[in-house]
Amino acid sequence: MDLVASPSRSKSKPRSSPAKPVAAPAESRMDLCTPSKPTPRRKSKTTASPAPMSPATPSTVRRSRRLLETPTKASPEVQVKATPISRAKRTAPSPKTPVQRETKRQRRHPRKRAYYRKVVYDGGEFEVGDDVYVKRRETAESDAEDPEEEECRVCFRTGGGVMVECDACLGGFHLRCVRPPLRRVPEGDWACPYCEAERAGKVVERPRPPEGKRVVRTAKEKLLSSDLWAARIESLWREPDGTFWAKVRWYIIPEETAAGRQLHNLRRELYRTNDLADIEMETILRHCSIMCPKDFRDANNGGDDVFYCEYEYDIHWHNFKRLADIDDEPETKEDLSDEPYNAGDDYNSDTDEDSDYDEEEESTSSFSVRRNQSHESAANSRKGRIYGLQKIGIQKIPEHARCHQKTELEKAKATLLLATLPKSLPCRDKEMDEISIFVKDAICNNQCLGRCLYIHGVPGTGKTMSVLAVMRRLRSEFDSGTLRPYCFIEINGLKLASPENIYKVVYEQLSGHRVGWKKALHYLTEHFSGGTKIGKQANQPIVLLIDELDLLMTRNQSVLYNILDWPTKPNSNLVVIGIANTMDLPEKLLPRISSRMGIQRLCFGPYNYRQLQEIITSRLKGIDAFEEQAIEFASRKVAAMSGDARRALEICRRAAEFADYRVKQSRQSAQTTVSAKKGDAVVSMGDIEAAIQEVFQAPHIQVMKNCPKFGKVILVAMVHELYKSGLGEIMFDKLATTVFSWCHANRELLPGYDTLLKICCKLGESKIILCEEGSKHKLQKVQLNYPSDDVTFALKESPDLPWLSKYL
Repeated sequence: MDLVASPSRSKSKPRSSPAKPVAAPAESRMDLCTPSKPTPRRKSKTTASPAPMSPATPSTVRRSRRLLETPTKASPEVQVKATPISRAKRTAPSPKTPVQRETKRQRRHPRKRAYYRKVVYDGGEFEVGDDVYVKRRETAESDAEDPEEEECRVCFRTGGGVMVECDACLGGFHLRCVRPPLRRVPEGDWACPYCEAERAGKVVERPRPPEGKRVVRTAKEKLLSSDLWAARIESLWREPDGTFWAKVRWYIIPEETAAGRQLHNLRRELYRTNDLADIEMETILRHCSIMCPKDFRDANNGGDDVFYCEYEYDIHWHNFKRLADIDDEPETKEDLSDEPYNAGDDYNSDTDEDSDYDEEEESTSSFSVRRNQSHESAANSRKGRIYGLQKIGIQKIPEHARCHQKTELEKAKATLLLATLPKSLPCRDKEMDEISIFVKDAICNNQCLGRCLYIHGVPGTGKTMSVLAVMRRLRSEFDSGTLRPYCFIEINGLKLASPENIYKVVYEQLSGHRVGWKKALHYLTEHFSGGTKIGKQANQPIVLLIDELDLLMTRNQSVLYNILDWPTKPNSNLVVIGIANTMDLPEKLLPRISSRMGIQRLCFGPYNYRQLQEIITSRLKGIDAFEEQAIEFASRKVAAMSGDARRALEICRRAAEFADYRVKQSRQSAQTTVSAKKGDAVVSMGDIEAAIQEVFQAPHIQVMKNCPKFGKVILVAMVHELYKSGLGEIMFDKLATTVFSWCHANRELLPGYDTLLKICCKLGESKIILCEEGSKHKLQKVQLNYPSDDVTFALKESPDLPWLSKYL
């Protein structure tokens, strides 16, 4: 079992981005052919001396060696064969290249970047998605030293038998050199005698190499001692001058984060960052393997260049997020490029494996594994998923369908999606300025004591998007150096299984470690109360954004009390921003909680039709697909109902789908591919009317209109009570009391409990409301299954109950 030792680790300050390495000569031999035997992503350790390189040498022993001193020139027999990837979706700026004279033909037809899925460089095969070692310093002569075998930390010799790795110092030891000697590799965790003695508090002197012998460090040791970078290749391309470049995503060791190395960190643990950079291929040394927890536990024979990664570290906001959560998030940006889609842009990547790991906290020892000397396959290989799709019968999309250029209506449909991130947020400048002043005062002026901001407003008024836009603006100020570092944590109450889980999420993002909510509450209380701090930069401000704050309410309201009590502690440096739909939520809390929430509030009123029209127009900027009257008509219709911008965008998107379908049907009927007339290829008033009818005349709205008289009273009473309480559900007993009071005040016949229960059961059968089991009788909880706007639209003008409109 081949393992290597790790020298003493030196602390290093966090970095934002590594300096761009110096480009090496461009004459280095570069081959873009796919070899018959791919080079492994990491080396395999052997106990004997490696055999000379030959065509018969297995691919698992062959390694990419870089001749940094005298690069060889390209051989005329080398053929360049590769299918370049289209330039679509490539927005990275071009690196600086030497200025060369251009001929007249080159000026007429300038050369462009050529993107590749795979590049073979000096015998080393590099592919998009691979993990590699990257040079960290420009003049590091030790980077050229990469021993094939490690040395025993006792006899300082290579080979000569099986070696075992210490789980504490990562040092490699011959079985015979350990005292007492080992007959076989031990199962489970094992620590060398020197580490065991140090844990016991004894002074230990480790063996030193013989006089005159120089210890050569492996790539793993250099990475863990901050002498090399680790990175993941995101894209590969060739510049017009012939140099090859790569866009990489950096990994960092725990010492380089704001939290520093914690007790739960493994020796081989790395953090993936959101920091990207363009580097030359000359700076890439060779492959390594960075695995998710599930693969890392099974990598007993994965070689020495295997590392563990479970979290992504945000270098701007200094928080941690689990990779499984990031990979499960949908894309928020839609590509609206005018260039046709090229199938060559897609490449096989496998990041979904991280999402399979969602276990409770495990001890550090369960992840400590032994490295053996033989492993034939690349542990971090991202090949093979396409073969699985072929086995289950997935067919390839035709090229002519994928290369179709988007029309104006198709672009409009894409940009009007609710998941699309807008370029700007109009009509909320005043509110955004107030949020910005609040956060800046807390960060820059050290006014964090008792700082809480409560933001409320009806749904769809841009509350969450305004806060996130402000935080992105402050992030750019931090990048420019005009704002001090801070930590930003965003939590949505809808994503929490229970209110108490918010402790786990906050602690996990601060420390990069998962614990139970009770332990997390204890650690967070210690941190904000001035006790044991989390991380080495514990004094930087923390901005905590809690969306859907009303979902954290419990019977004794202890969760809200703890969260709002932390900012009142001296030197807590915590700022809380809460968002909810209920205006009077603080008044409904216990006095001890409302007093801590403070009086600073920000109200987001409903949009009027002019604001909705401006929002839709800003989304469709540069896309000529709508008539002006059509946008105004949709805006006025939604503003009269609720002022929900999401509903207005959904109506316009559905209208664009109707118009696109109409245009395609007209082309098929004419049996021609000639473009339609300009007047027919835009969204008209008729399309908006059809979309409104579909949205507001849905089957569930018809059920609401045709339900019995007391069924309408129950639905309106639910909307009224849920808005007052700010909760998502209501007790049937309280709902019945409201119905009785309304009927008595408006001289209606009072129904009985059994009648109301039967009506609720009928509404539950039609899925208009959701009910608990009927055995609870008056104590069962009920909730709406559709937005309250639909109830308002359906029952605002009820002819048999005209008095209902005053409660909506």
